[in-house]
Amino acid sequence: MLFLELNAPEPVLETINVSVSMCAGFAYAWLEIVSHRVFIGRMLAITPQPKGWAMYSMLLNDLFKFLAPYLRNAQLAKPLTKLYKGTLRVLLVLLHDFPEFLCEYHYDFCDAIPPNCIQMRNLILSAFPRNMRLPDPFTPNLKVDMLPEIAVSPKMHCDIFSLDSYLKNRTPVTFLTELRGYLQASPNSGMRYNIQSLNALVVYVGMQAIAHIQSKGLTPSMSTIAHSAHMDIFQNLAVDMDTEGRYLFLNAIANQLRFPNSHTHYFSCTLLYLFAEANTEAIQEQVYYTCAAGEAHCQQTASVGPPHH
Repeated sequence: MLFLELNAPEPVLETINVSVSMCAGFAYAWLEIVSHRVFIGRMLAITPQPKGWAMYSMLLNDLFKFLAPYLRNAQLAKPLTKLYKGTLRVLLVLLHDFPEFLCEYHYDFCDAIPPNCIQMRNLILSAFPRNMRLPDPFTPNLKVDMLPEIAVSPKMHCDIFSLDSYLKNRTPVTFLTELRGYLQASPNSGMRYNIQSLNALVVYVGMQAIAHIQSKGLTPSMSTIAHSAHMDIFQNLAVDMDTEGRYLFLNAIANQLRFPNSHTHYFSCTLLYLFAEANTEAIQEQVYYTCAAGEAHCQQTASVGPPHH
């Protein structure tokens, strides 16, 4: 009864910052509160969707950002391991009861989760709308580009920046040579690349490429995505970046390989094109492992359900 009273609407409390980073010693209790069935139900089922979903996504993002510095290490202390496992259980609940929430905010969540946290990221990427029936990946002669859902753009929340000048006119001419510098992280961040900027770049260029192709009455394919300003950017990143940067770039593409939709279709074609046009075996090897991981993830989701273990 007390928890129900605590969840009563209170406008004054809506502006208060309840980030777990501000109360690290309260982390376990904080996670228990935000993962309580009553709290989740109030935020995602009862509160009007735009407000409730946005507020709860902020809470989850705070949790991911709190865990991120520790998750980048290969080993976790026992207290953090328990917090990590508790976070996975919360994601499993959301995956089962509110998959549309994970679908809509997958970009923000993957932006905050370190690239090495494959299990956590796959839990989010395996979500698909409950009214969608995924095709069996083992169906003989399955034509993905013939699925009706493949032309539909997924609903998602993301902060992206504009590159319209280059995409429309390929100006300034120095853009591609300077692009890697734009994606460098600040010296004080402890990281070489700004992963958030790289993710935003990949999503924005992809969305603009899809719109450009569809405006011609076409669909993404190996031929329609080639020889464009959009692909020039992707090929430049694949060639110009070092191994770490290329891994982060390909990982940003892999984050868009989800349930059947226009983004999944375009970025899967992009990976195949980058592999075919690669000028070194090192690039092909990294693309291959990204494609293999994406294919295994998609087949697991479609054939045996989300990765619950």
